[in-house]
Amino acid sequence: MSYRFMRMLVFFDLPTETADDRRNYRKFRNVLLKGGFIMLQESVYSKVMTTPSVETSVKNMIVKNKPPKGLVQVLTVTEKQFEKMDYIVGEAKSEYIDSDERLVIL
Repeated sequence: MSYRFMRMLVFFDLPTETADDRRNYRKFRNVLLKGGFIMLQESVYSKVMTTPSVETSVKNMIVKNKPPKGLVQVLTVTEKQFEKMDYIVGEAKSEYIDSDERLVIL
């Protein structure tokens, strides 16, 4: 069986003016982190997925935990498309292993 790796990107712009807004922001961000997303930039998170059914379940999880105000957008691209991203200024930094490569140590 061949797997086609995909990458889900979540972009969000949430208000942080009141204490409730800040609480909703933290709650939504924590849902993403617990769901396996990693931060690419502030308010841009990414997750690698192996099948379309995983994509559907993750998208449902985001919809279920959406904040009451603000803007949340989801974009799914193939891993090859994601790898073609150009860095105009700066470079990729990651504290996490963010790859679909498999490691076997014997």
